[in-house]
Amino acid sequence: MKFTRPRGTSDILPEQQKYWNYVLDTAKNTANKFGFQSIETPTFEDTNLFKRGVGEGTDVVMKEMYSFNDLGGDSITLRPEGTASVCRAYIENGMKNQPQPQKYFYNASMFRYERPQAGRLREHHQFGCEIIGDENPEYDAEIIQLGWKYIKNLGLRSVKLKINTLGDSKTREKYLRDLSNYYKQFIHKLPKIDSVRLARSPLRLLDSKEAVTKELSSDAPKSVDYLSEESKIHWERLISLLNKFAENNEDFHYEIDNKLVRGLDYYNRTVFEFIPKNSGTQGTILGGGRYDPLIEMLGGTPTPGIGFGSGIERMIIELKKQKVEIPGNQTIDVVIIHMGEVLEELWGLISDLRDNGLSTVFAPNRSMKSQMRYANNINAKIAIIVGPDEISKESVNIKDLSSTGSQKEVNLESDVIIRYIENIL
Repeated sequence: MKFTRPRGTSDILPEQQKYWNYVLDTAKNTANKFGFQSIETPTFEDTNLFKRGVGEGTDVVMKEMYSFNDLGGDSITLRPEGTASVCRAYIENGMKNQPQPQKYFYNASMFRYERPQAGRLREHHQFGCEIIGDENPEYDAEIIQLGWKYIKNLGLRSVKLKINTLGDSKTREKYLRDLSNYYKQFIHKLPKIDSVRLARSPLRLLDSKEAVTKELSSDAPKSVDYLSEESKIHWERLISLLNKFAENNEDFHYEIDNKLVRGLDYYNRTVFEFIPKNSGTQGTILGGGRYDPLIEMLGGTPTPGIGFGSGIERMIIELKKQKVEIPGNQTIDVVIIHMGEVLEELWGLISDLRDNGLSTVFAPNRSMKSQMRYANNINAKIAIIVGPDEISKESVNIKDLSSTGSQKEVNLESDVIIRYIENIL
């Protein structure tokens, strides 16, 4: 029987690792510069965590979650998104007792049963950041700045921020009622998928991909017109901070998009997305928002939060599309080219080279020509060439493969060889 990987998953092969290492290193370095700490949560959680946090009426919960009963009869779900898990960890581990706000970042697998396409897989990987414990708009601006810096540090260009405010719970009820009443006037025009959405989540009609619904949405009520005084002050302060940031960064651009809602129930106030120009249907490379109600919904004390998520696969597609130059694949410092039965005599040398920080491999036991071809294929910088004659003379030949091509006979002593190689490198 021939096995293949499950639909909607991918093998990340060695030749692809340079992209993954580049993105993950850039993500970690950017987050660290903003004072964020790494956090890891389980790959699976109690199903109710996501039902309660993400929202039972969302597409994620209704159609996309990988849920099952384990051998103990408990309902378990593979993590479809990162924020609910981080908030659960915040509550369970008493992080409210630490200095606030708390700042976390993570790189993790996410699982959603959806139609696989470029940049959207059933198992995908996500870089995410969360700020928990402060509702001030300065932290909205900081999380947006972090997202933009991450994108810029990757080398991507022509990326624009879209931003909106959804208001708070004080005004959401009236807004949703008016929004629902607006669309109900056109219920006979709505596609079936949006008729269903209207009943359970009217907000989702604002980002519908259906042409009829998109046209109707242009005249729909706007959440910004329903803001409480407190939310209005928060929104205006955030826009002021973004304007100040734009003054100091000429390639930072934003657009207020009244139809931007994001897809999860826990969002309130600020929502945002970063979208490259000419991005097509899979536009968003980073998105998030404020989720002040979430921790209380999960059983904690009322605690504000804001964060974002960014798909690694989607980001790599954009890097390739924009032809960003990525550092090359891993190179090997030293390859041992050996002729005859001499490899056992070199075991101590190989160990010493590795102990001194030099990546070292030995070539397969083939002809000299094949071994040198192997050295070139793995991008080795130095070749140590040894055969019976060299062993009898207690020496090795060291060849520089990366620049001059020079070769020199050196005494077979680890210290001597290591010093010589380090001078070349």
